[in-house]
Amino acid sequence: MNPSGDNILEVDKLITSFETDRGLLRAVDQVSFSVPEGKTVGIVGESGCGKSVTAMSIVRLLPQPTGKILGGHVFFKGRDLLRSSESEMRRIRGGDIGVIFQEPMSALNPVHRIGRQVAEVFRLHKKISKKDAWDAAIEMLDLVRIPAPEKRVMDYPHQLSGGMRQRIVIALALACRPSLVIADEPTTALDVTVQAQILDLMARLQDEMKMSVILITHDLGVIAETCDEVVVMYAGRVVEKAPVGELFANPLHAYTKGLLNSIPTLETPSKSLLNTIPGMVAPLAEHVHGCRFCQRMGRITRDSRERPRFAEVSPRHWVEKCPECYQP
Repeated sequence: MNPSGDNILEVDKLITSFETDRGLLRAVDQVSFSVPEGKTVGIVGESGCGKSVTAMSIVRLLPQPTGKILGGHVFFKGRDLLRSSESEMRRIRGGDIGVIFQEPMSALNPVHRIGRQVAEVFRLHKKISKKDAWDAAIEMLDLVRIPAPEKRVMDYPHQLSGGMRQRIVIALALACRPSLVIADEPTTALDVTVQAQILDLMARLQDEMKMSVILITHDLGVIAETCDEVVVMYAGRVVEKAPVGELFANPLHAYTKGLLNSIPTLETPSKSLLNTIPGMVAPLAEHVHGCRFCQRMGRITRDSRERPRFAEVSPRHWVEKCPECYQP
């Protein structure tokens, strides 16, 4: 893949594996997608489908020494991050690429005040004085709408609510005004009202800073509301990707249809059982080479033993063309 000037990020046939007692197990299996300048790309799928591992592979934050990137390319502004030195990656992480982690209490240091943690980002990437970094931290908390930021900088993470902690994590990710932000399920542990506030905040900051976003989530409602393009992952592979309107109007893969059918609507009768996808995502050690959704559904045929071709079936709409799962 040759990097395109229209895309800030291009992931090409990324392969990530983990060393286990059962050998080297592939968690991300030749994943490819791109992120256009200033746009939001959503990555959706169930737990265990490889969404977070893909994101952490992009910024090379895999658990060590078990996590290994075995192949592919990740072009960011034309530079292949997988071939960059560790010192270059330390400059890029937090500077050009911000990461909003899934669980704020894990992302924040419980023994340091909020102000010190946000100021540290400015000290590392901007090389400014302690006082200037502290003032910048207060301004950043104000930007993410933390009330009385000059007081909150003295708080510890445990003294803040879940919504406040999530805003702090967003402040850490956006402190240096990055070109790309990876948001790994930023609203999972929040109630609906706070979730809406966080999503509105991210949309406002994205518009102000003209940044691109990768949004990882289980929630297709969030995808529909916030994203321009959607990547559907299943068992470490991309099974469908398309512009958000096209995907919701014309899903072509059986797994995508199953996800969409599981969403309750206003027409869903009260107290009725919700639609579900039978079975579960297979463990890494049990992944087959052929269609993995067929494996889940118990359809083991000659065709399902070969990996389906991933093809563009209409402009910008790509799907894994398994004879059983491709349903135009």
